Amino acid sequence: MKEKVRKLSLKTRQQLRRLGEFRGIRRQPFGIYQKSVRRLYDGRRGSVLKFSSIISLHEPLMGKLFRSRRFDAARFGRILDVGSGAGQIIRHLLATCRPDTEVVGFDLSWEMLKRARERLQSNRPVFVAADMRALPFRDESFDCVTCGYVLEYLPDPKDGLREFARVLRPGGTILLLATEDSFSGLLTSHTWKCRTFNREELKAAAEDVGLHWGRVHWFTRFHEVLKMGGILVELEKR
Repeated sequence: MKEKVRKLSLKTRQQLRRLGEFRGIRRQPFGIYQKSVRRLYDGRRGSVLKFSSIISLHEPLMGKLFRSRRFDAARFGRILDVGSGAGQIIRHLLATCRPDTEVVGFDLSWEMLKRARERLQSNRPVFVAADMRALPFRDESFDCVTCGYVLEYLPDPKDGLREFARVLRPGGTILLLATEDSFSGLLTSHTWKCRTFNREELKAAAEDVGLHWGRVHWFTRFHEVLKMGGILVELEKR
């Protein structure tokens, strides 16, 4: 009985999500959609991303996650940040990982990477622009991948997760942040022209490509109680 209720609830949420979220990602050829995303981030909206991340508290709360060592970046020797944007996550990585840790920033938009470099004022990160469905890195070349609100720009999350798993060493960790199919997530979907995820669907996609759904994080107890802030989870390659 519980399983039937769970499946019914999931189906209802899927239907509501399809009605409420941004539909362009599913309604046009992916190549055309991807170009529109690049223009979005190359343009004025991308230029204010660092400010919107601060105003929404996502960036300060992310910093707290790193500084408190709830996610301990000091464990890793080589980290790939997928979808670096304005350097929101890399900024916290540089502050909390070891001095000898190699940090690579990756994004579809060269313009966003230029903004990240200017903002960070550091020559330490290496920046690379390409498509996350075909990461230009060798197999098993990183022991950590961070990905903050980027996977939702793919119609099928497995296309990205499979690449993350490929470049991750066995025993490595992915810190994944994704837009959830909540009311606030649907608003984000329209603002940033992306899709949303249901936790169970995303977990199944991760498991399908060999990534174990590990420790779940919340920004604060308040976010946990109200189920806000999106999906924050550590995925492990065993």
